[in-house]
Amino acid sequence: MSMNRWISAGLAVLTVLALTACGGQEDLKNLIPQDKEEERVVNLFSPMEKTDPNAENVARTASDLTVSIAEEALGVTMVYRTYTAENYQDKTYDEVCLDRARNNMDDLYLLNPDTVLALGAEGELMDLSGLDSAKNLREIVRTANTVDGKLVAIPQEVVAYGLFVNVDLFKQYGLDLPETPEDFLACCQVFQDNGIETPIGANRWWLETFVFAQAYADLYNGGNTQAEIDALNRGEARYSDYMRSGFEFLQTLIDRGYIDAERAAVSEAIEAEGPDFLAGKTPIVMAYWGAANTETAYGRTDFEMQVIGFPSSRGQMPVVPITGLAVGAKAEHREDAAKVLDIMVSDKALQIYSETNRVISPSKNVKVDCVPALRPLNNRIEEGIYVLGSNAGMNVEQWGNTCLIVRELLNGATVDQCMAAFDKLQDDALNQS
Repeated sequence: MSMNRWISAGLAVLTVLALTACGGQEDLKNLIPQDKEEERVVNLFSPMEKTDPNAENVARTASDLTVSIAEEALGVTMVYRTYTAENYQDKTYDEVCLDRARNNMDDLYLLNPDTVLALGAEGELMDLSGLDSAKNLREIVRTANTVDGKLVAIPQEVVAYGLFVNVDLFKQYGLDLPETPEDFLACCQVFQDNGIETPIGANRWWLETFVFAQAYADLYNGGNTQAEIDALNRGEARYSDYMRSGFEFLQTLIDRGYIDAERAAVSEAIEAEGPDFLAGKTPIVMAYWGAANTETAYGRTDFEMQVIGFPSSRGQMPVVPITGLAVGAKAEHREDAAKVLDIMVSDKALQIYSETNRVISPSKNVKVDCVPALRPLNNRIEEGIYVLGSNAGMNVEQWGNTCLIVRELLNGATVDQCMAAFDKLQDDALNQS
């Protein structure tokens, strides 16, 4: 799975990556073609490369293991059709998914949250709530991938974002790890007073995590989640009212120099802030769960690292955007695709997937030990304390839109201008409903 962005803009070509023949030798005495047993296939469209069989790709390997279980159990063959970044011209992965699903070109799709919302609302995705595996889903997953009362996508992992902190530097200056926005600002000031000019390493993709933690801490943890979402979808509440505190907080970080806005606006994730964090020069960065497991990211540091939630009124808050596997409602092989998916996200398959990738499982029954650095973040999620950075039940797509509006802030827009952008998105959604 790409950790990446829901709104990534790569170029792509469609390739068939794995074709496997099945079935025995044809009976030469049988001259009636229609009596020949047809091969059962399920076509999967995803962003995951598999062009080089010798390339090491742990996420791809974990998914393949679950596919193999389904193929063996059902006697079907999974055909990989992949967005590989060559000939789709200026179309993003999301745009290609929309086109292919609307034209029933594949059976099974790995979709980003905004695409789940769009296709689910159009009735292009099968309702998966009747699958046996759906009974085991965490509520966080069911909520994020439900559109118009239908569960339209199921992921193989729950991706969580958090603050990656250099605990040694916090201890050096006598600081506790921050819980609230006020705590966080105070820590940044101490670092700056002691010569760390820019305490937060940031990039153009992930600053929205600060916004979500503050905007939706109460919505998702106050016991009134669905009623608040319904009010937003009817226009009785405004997304801008939720978002304002988070954008004002980011503006404060920029104004005080805790974030270098000019640099963040043009920086790619990890590539820009990673070296200074690993060198012990920057005490705080933000990243996703898997970065703590990957040596090419933050999986090996020379200091004690912990991954905690973002500051909020309810303490450290994980931010969770969720992708999902979905079946085309009118796909040619939709029944087999649903059966394949049911096995791929069964507890048996997810145990293998989660142990291979060391990730949080979408099943409430599957537990995997995480590396020590991730335990603070994992503990909050296991307690049911988190906010969703994507929710197909909201009529305004969250993750991608918020990222883009945060970029406007980085490039000099005012908080009021950013809130006007949210109001326009909401008004447009209401006018289309």
